[in-house]
Amino acid sequence: MLPATLTVWLAAVVDFEPSAAAADHTARMRAFLHEEVLAAEPVYDAWRAERRGTPQEWDLPPVVEELKAKARSRGLWNLFLPSVSGLSNLEYAPVAEASGWSPVLAPEAINCQAPDTGNMETLHLFATPEQKEQWLTPLLEGEIRSAFAMTEPDVASSDATNIQMTIVRDGDEYVINGRKWWISGAADSRCRVFIVMGKTDPEAARHRQQSMVLVPRDTPGMEIVRHLPTFGYQDQHGHSELVFRDVRVPVTNLLGEEGGGFTIAQARLGPGRIHHCMRLIGMAERAIDLMVRRAKDRVAFGRPLADQGVVREQIAQSRIEVEQARLLVLKTAWLIDRHGAKGAATEISAIKVICPRMACAVIDRAMQVHGGGSMSDDFPLAYFYSWARALRFADGPDEVHLRTVARQELGRH
Repeated sequence: MLPATLTVWLAAVVDFEPSAAAADHTARMRAFLHEEVLAAEPVYDAWRAERRGTPQEWDLPPVVEELKAKARSRGLWNLFLPSVSGLSNLEYAPVAEASGWSPVLAPEAINCQAPDTGNMETLHLFATPEQKEQWLTPLLEGEIRSAFAMTEPDVASSDATNIQMTIVRDGDEYVINGRKWWISGAADSRCRVFIVMGKTDPEAARHRQQSMVLVPRDTPGMEIVRHLPTFGYQDQHGHSELVFRDVRVPVTNLLGEEGGGFTIAQARLGPGRIHHCMRLIGMAERAIDLMVRRAKDRVAFGRPLADQGVVREQIAQSRIEVEQARLLVLKTAWLIDRHGAKGAATEISAIKVICPRMACAVIDRAMQVHGGGSMSDDFPLAYFYSWARALRFADGPDEVHLRTVARQELGRH
């Protein structure tokens, strides 16, 4: 018996020829990348290097705001949100891939950076009109940033029902207590609001115990304890550990309904995984580009590395793996556009496993071709590798997604 999604796939006429809108936005994004973004990378890095180890380490380099203004003038803004941009997930996918060539600068330049994209999608779907006016509008304008606080240090957060943070109603307020960590964006002072997930009813059904509330940055009782490095890197926006001690927010800060936190989390993560995976493909494409250039220019044993059979095999294997991953991500985007995230559950989990693994493998090969210099900041490969490896954890570790694919497959038989 054929899987339901495969039956849909075979029954449909699938054409990956980009629409006119998709082709136009992708062409403009690529031009912006090569004309503006790549040239801004050394400026961004130098500005941050001067402030490394100081309280200003997490300040925003001015070149980012310059890029944002240029992106808006080119019509490259908020393209991730179909209701705003008019682009489907499938149409946005190649734009996200292009932004992956410069995963720090390009996504923020076009206001399509994580975790804000997922938070904006969440607010768009579940926020009240008042919440949208207060938080979604400035996020869409690129005036502020945000964070999503779900992961905790004391439990296996791969199972979101494990969450220990308590959100207890006290009259017209919620009182929040607990710890969170790996909260991306918290180090940046522009992060003005946190979407916080915790338990409002421990006695409810397992998937109805959790709720989400909006916590402004300056709320008393919320402390940013430290900023966690990834492989020694400190991102400008940071990945932080937070402590909540009797943090009080109005009940009007509830997102959606009480007990709806788990459902909101699942809705938030579907399209976002398309964005992550396409950016990973963009990173892998840039790694191949760097690998090929290096192989042609570098001479060893009397001839260019490109003439060595082992290097040719590395290049070929990388190209094959990138093409395989891209096709599955495009299929997944196509399914989401037609059947929603629920109708693409297996594929969403599959790409979340495949793409970080593929990117790690491709970047690793590019590092081998570059030699020891690849571990330094002279090339972007070391940072690319750390980010690709981190994405084997972000939005759920590989093991959780493999479990999902296996459960779906077993259920069909």
